[in-house]
Amino acid sequence: MMINNSISTKQASEFLSQSDNILLLCHKNPDGDTIGSAGGLMYALKKLGKCCAILCQDRIPDKYDYLKLELYRNQFIPEAIVSVDVASAHLLGEKTAPYNDNVDLCIDHHPSNTSYAKMTCCDGSLPATAQLMLEIIENMGVELDKDIANCLYTGIMTDTGCFKYSATSSATHIAGAKLIDAGADHTFIANRFFMSKSRKNIMLEKYALNTLEFFCNDRCAVVVLTKEILDEIQAQPSDIEGISAMPRAIEGVDVGLTIRQLTDSSFKISIRTSENINACEIAEGFGGGGHTRAAGCEVMGSLECVKKAILREVETALCK
Repeated sequence: MMINNSISTKQASEFLSQSDNILLLCHKNPDGDTIGSAGGLMYALKKLGKCCAILCQDRIPDKYDYLKLELYRNQFIPEAIVSVDVASAHLLGEKTAPYNDNVDLCIDHHPSNTSYAKMTCCDGSLPATAQLMLEIIENMGVELDKDIANCLYTGIMTDTGCFKYSATSSATHIAGAKLIDAGADHTFIANRFFMSKSRKNIMLEKYALNTLEFFCNDRCAVVVLTKEILDEIQAQPSDIEGISAMPRAIEGVDVGLTIRQLTDSSFKISIRTSENINACEIAEGFGGGGHTRAAGCEVMGSLECVKKAILREVETALCK
């Protein structure tokens, strides 16, 4: 992947080392990688005596409270704007609007990155931005500590599905080991995200399975989460995590789709695929993006029309 404003991890480290009053932007509906990567960088910059804080469109879920992040509340005037794990400016949201068109540096791992920042440090081969962030922090000469390690380990573990997704490499395991050696509480983090589920998450799984449908000779499985059920359960974004992996986990399924209703006429589609199908190509047909095996997009229309449209793209992908 070539990005016309691409810089190396060394150049990104030099920019950060020379900057101060740094505002770190996460993507809306934040997940473990954007939160953990931003948190790890925040702690590293503070060890260098920098003033920095994190801003996100949506509230950071309570399950990440142990990271003890400093959020931006106008405590300084930003001089450098850095987005973390954000493939496109439209994923930042309205709360960050004053900064969305002035991002100095984007640190990311999405092959679909739109090159919206003045400088982009991106490696689409990595399973998590946190793995890239570890290299940047080391290049800055910052010694890893427990706070940095917990943040980065959270990012890597959550975005690799506990080190089991296909993009996970030996280098990813080495990065994880390095963070454990630096003090990451790996058992606690694994238990929090993979060994326990919230009551709301279980209720959503139950509902999702009741909507399960198969298409394309059973090679595509689809589940739907309506706004009505999400409001009834009062689900938070963190309660929805993991649902997207369910359809693809079914034996014989090459494409798993999770359709989540946002408004009466807007739906977010999460796409998970087998090794033979490119999820990102399917998402890009609707203006979305992501990774080869995991991608997403937002589509306008009725549920019936949205489902028909995405299934047409899936059928085309399966016939290639």
